[in-house]
Amino acid sequence: MNVHAIRAIYRFEMARTFRTLTESLASPVLTTSLYFIVFGAAIGSRMGDIDGVSYGAFIIPGLIMLALLNESISNASFGIYMPKWSGTIYELLSAPVSFVEVVLGYVGAAATKSLMIGALILITARFFVPYEIVHPGWMLFFLVLTAVSFSLFGFLIGLWASDWQQLQVIPLMIVTPLTFLGGAFYSIQMLPPIWQTLSLFNPVVYLISGMRWAFYGVADVNVLISAGMILGFLAACLAAVWWIFRTGWKLRS
Repeated sequence: MNVHAIRAIYRFEMARTFRTLTESLASPVLTTSLYFIVFGAAIGSRMGDIDGVSYGAFIIPGLIMLALLNESISNASFGIYMPKWSGTIYELLSAPVSFVEVVLGYVGAAATKSLMIGALILITARFFVPYEIVHPGWMLFFLVLTAVSFSLFGFLIGLWASDWQQLQVIPLMIVTPLTFLGGAFYSIQMLPPIWQTLSLFNPVVYLISGMRWAFYGVADVNVLISAGMILGFLAACLAAVWWIFRTGWKLRS
């Protein structure tokens, strides 16, 4: 294992984050604060508790997942697409560095940035609503696993994308709508039966449900099923990355 290569890629990506600190960290936190003001204070004050949890506190896990998914994908996809766009990817491919080390460097940095944002959102939420974390170990599990899985997914998008427009298609047109329809601001138990069933085909439901169970001990889906779904997604992303580096698809042309 070439630790020096992993460290070099990781430090380069993290340095880019701190050069654009406002966009990388402050912007997602500000956006989430606006969600708390609009949904938590303005709308939440007119709603009752959901499963014994105040509405302002109920939406915290969904907001964390919303930020975590978007930031993980954008950080990782941009990080690997830039070398492709500038042509420096060929220097990386010709260096004595395995695909495992490349993935660890880029995905590790993207996941770290996402976890930093998740932690800042948790701190920010404390200024708006009181909340308790019933299962902190499970919360950490879902935070880390989601950040790593979707950073890996973003890495795949960066490898697949041929231009800047393609880089934004999946996050904007697929991931964000699925997040809003995945119970970020409501429980799927509040939906009519047919829509409850259809919601179970949305993979984001399992992420938000698992995180909400970690916070409050209430969930729309069994926590073990939620954990299994994200582990399966991680395995699929790992297999796809292995295949791309093995065949050179989208890398050698």
